[in-house]
Amino acid sequence: MERLILNVKKREKGELLEKGLIPGVFYGREEKSTPISLLEADFMKAWKEAGESSIISLSGAGKDIDAVIQDVQFHPVTDRVLHADFYVIEKDRKIKVDVPLQFIGESPAEKNGLILVKVMHEIEIESLPADLPHQIEVDLARIVDIRSQILVEDLNFPEGVKPSAEKDEVVLSVTEAREEEPETPPEEVDMESIEVMKKGKEEAGDETPEDKTSEKKNG
Repeated sequence: MERLILNVKKREKGELLEKGLIPGVFYGREEKSTPISLLEADFMKAWKEAGESSIISLSGAGKDIDAVIQDVQFHPVTDRVLHADFYVIEKDRKIKVDVPLQFIGESPAEKNGLILVKVMHEIEIESLPADLPHQIEVDLARIVDIRSQILVEDLNFPEGVKPSAEKDEVVLSVTEAREEEPETPPEEVDMESIEVMKKGKEEAGDETPEDKTSEKKNG
């Protein structure tokens, strides 16, 4: 994957941003925190292509800086980007990032009406920046029946890449499809039976709730 380049500009804290720009910051183990601004449209394009596991070159902050997207804050209503954090990498130092899982192939179990339960959609890995994969593929062809499952140890990680999860953690499992239970219609009220019961009580000298209420009002 070709290295992505993002044009950024240093900014002062409290500086008002022009329309179309978003605030951000880059920092690292040996890099001080530096506020920046960048075009929202450019960031969204890089975010969709790179995610959190691909290296991005930040250009325009005095020197070209290699970093990964560390965190993104979104507006809870509009879903617009409010702020972006970039972590500056060191070529000879391993980093941990979340990598998306890409489910590929067709599952015989799913064709037979079973349901695939994706327990994980991404997985944390550790590696040198140069070895970072853009995604980890999960082959669904091995899922053949209700007993099938895919564990972390079943995934193929590139050389130099180590998952943080335990090897026996479940990535994907299988369950049977549930049949929807038919709704039970509400019971119909048999007014004729109620009248018969009421009449029987009156003949036996028993008072009904309506009779007691009437007596209180008349009393």
